[in-house]
Amino acid sequence: MTVTLPGLPGDDEQYLEWGNDVVRLALAHGPRTVPRLVALWHTGEPHPDLAGLRRSALPVLEVAVLGEGRSGTSGKRHVDGAAAQRLRLTGHREHRDEQTSRLELDVAEGETGLRATITYEVADGVPAVRSRARITADRPAVLDHATTGVLGGLGHGAFWEDELAVWEAANPWSGEFRWRRRTLAERGLFDVGMVRYDQVGSKNRVTLTSTGAWSTSEHLAQGIVEDTRTGRMVAWTAETNGAWHAELGDRYGDVYLLVTGPTAAEHQWAGRVGPGAVVDTVPVSLAVVDGHPGGTEATLGALASALTAYRRHLRRTHPDHDALPVVYNDFLNALMSDPTTERALPLIEAAADLGAEYYVIDAGWYDDEFGGWWDSVGAWEPSTNRFPGGGLTAVIDRIRELGMKPGLWLEPEVIGVRSPMADRLSPEAFFRRDGHRVAEWGRYQLDLRHPAARAHLDTVVDRLVGEFGLAYLKFDYNVDIGPGTDAGGSEPAGNGLLGHGRAMLDWVAAVMDRHPGLVVEGCAAGGSRTDPASGAVFPIQSLTDQQDFWLVPPVAAAAPLTIPPEQAGVWASVDRTMTAEEIAFSLVTALLSRVHLAGRIDTLDAGQREVVREALAVHRSLRQATARSVPVWPLGLPDWRDPWVVLGARDGQDLYLAVWRRADAGRSGVARDGTGRHAAGHGTAGADGDSVRLRLPGLVATGDAEVLFPAWGEASAVVVDGGEALEVKLPGPTSARLFRLRVTDERGGVA
Repeated sequence: MTVTLPGLPGDDEQYLEWGNDVVRLALAHGPRTVPRLVALWHTGEPHPDLAGLRRSALPVLEVAVLGEGRSGTSGKRHVDGAAAQRLRLTGHREHRDEQTSRLELDVAEGETGLRATITYEVADGVPAVRSRARITADRPAVLDHATTGVLGGLGHGAFWEDELAVWEAANPWSGEFRWRRRTLAERGLFDVGMVRYDQVGSKNRVTLTSTGAWSTSEHLAQGIVEDTRTGRMVAWTAETNGAWHAELGDRYGDVYLLVTGPTAAEHQWAGRVGPGAVVDTVPVSLAVVDGHPGGTEATLGALASALTAYRRHLRRTHPDHDALPVVYNDFLNALMSDPTTERALPLIEAAADLGAEYYVIDAGWYDDEFGGWWDSVGAWEPSTNRFPGGGLTAVIDRIRELGMKPGLWLEPEVIGVRSPMADRLSPEAFFRRDGHRVAEWGRYQLDLRHPAARAHLDTVVDRLVGEFGLAYLKFDYNVDIGPGTDAGGSEPAGNGLLGHGRAMLDWVAAVMDRHPGLVVEGCAAGGSRTDPASGAVFPIQSLTDQQDFWLVPPVAAAAPLTIPPEQAGVWASVDRTMTAEEIAFSLVTALLSRVHLAGRIDTLDAGQREVVREALAVHRSLRQATARSVPVWPLGLPDWRDPWVVLGARDGQDLYLAVWRRADAGRSGVARDGTGRHAAGHGTAGADGDSVRLRLPGLVATGDAEVLFPAWGEASAVVVDGGEALEVKLPGPTSARLFRLRVTDERGGVA
């Protein structure tokens, strides 16, 4: 519920306080006051100094109108929009349904007749606030940028250039989730002293910007601001599967954070508002946790717990979230987009024998040319040349006969330049710019706002699901189509991209509504669309295309800060050339998430198959725990070259720990020394030869550790330091184990 607080003595401002039991926000408003978000805090922190934060607070809707720009400052920053400074609060409402509370603010300004409804949303018990706005105007206007994702007052009272740290994640193809931590000074933002001379600040900013249709191909659409004085962390997320922008800048001695969808400057976007024309801003979420006495890793765990709970609350419900079936996919290190009946049948037999529950035939099943699968996609008719003696139907029937559910790969958004559909579909169904159909690497891009594009894909999906009884579809997306589409007219390209991205997710949701129980996996060149908008729709997402099993652990271990483990598809690739320890290493990588079994499993001998069966039996025993778990990082987030990588999954009093040892054995891309390093520069791993000491962040062990998998071989985990740490020893330079131990919360009570 809201609480109204008086403003400063002698003024006409009021403060509106709202939130839930763990997160609160305070808004200043009044007849002469722009409604401003003054503070956002966790209830475990002291109540903020609203009067002290008031000067640097920014409007609840930061918006600039074309022809006006900013007021009071200039530069590249997306704050201090002239239109935003004229807004006034005209009303507010509260709503409540099930476990969600909403606050709606009505704001308006007189010069352009700009009006907006801003919605804040919180879920019970989760310290995260989601916000968005619907904007219109009494007469036509064009917006340069618009967002509700603005928070000032960060580092209030701090020497912020050194005492605020920024966490951001590079997300390169096949090396995703690469987190790093740097101070604002290290990112190039300094206090230049100009506030003393009545200036706003430095006019500079540090930024992350994603352009094009791959929302996370360079950076994850999220970050963290850490106050190193207290350990407090604020996490931000841009909830879009397209273009976004984030910036940090100094303002009146404090630091602000702005997160937004597409803008005019960065993305060729223009927000057209007026009678009958509205702009719906990209939703932005902010999560906040207070500093944990257990240190940075414990605070990071608390933040990850909040983000995981928030994402589980936000997403569509799907039975797959609880079932967590084992999927064998024939692409990685196996058929590699070249399936035939002869090649597939041995893999199908082996997958069933090992205990896979779904068998997915990846790319190439439609390719009659034995090599033209890339630029001929679009009709999605099964190849006749690849599957003699019964066609694809016979292959899929064999999958079903052996007790598995069948699946197929599709790349629905693209049409190959050599596909017959390139000429059959209306030109208006494709991305266009300046009179040209947009092509990228032999593919055209469908615009799923167009009825013909959607009807084509509906026909394809309904035909394939009906004809083959499919239970699984993998939707891939392997080209980044650029800034967007002008739809053959005057629409800004950035508007076209945003509209298509939203339409695409609406279409995926409609497919699952039409085919209840169908599992649809989201994939985009590995993890190039691992964004929360996609995660709210797809029940499972692909994390990476990494083929080297040695290099997958850092990807899998860092992923839970971005996606709940029960939605994270992790490759576990195995074949006959691997030792038992290497096979176990690869399988451990997936056991605390979703198992995407891969590789030439048909070549495994009897002993190797037993290793896989043992792992999958452990996975099945942990599925309910995984679906409830929250991540823990005893060594912090992993660096790409760390010789020791650790991921924990906490389910109440049970803590599961996956530990990988990657000491130098001549493998490319992995550390060649014996020391571990935390991503973001936190501490040391305590590694020495074949052992590593794991400090349990914010937790205390209450019993001995148990080796869950593999149960053979020399490995140990001994509780030390009164239960605050674990001494783990693994047998060789390439080895991994999954452990379980009982824990309690260091702060008191059950974890």
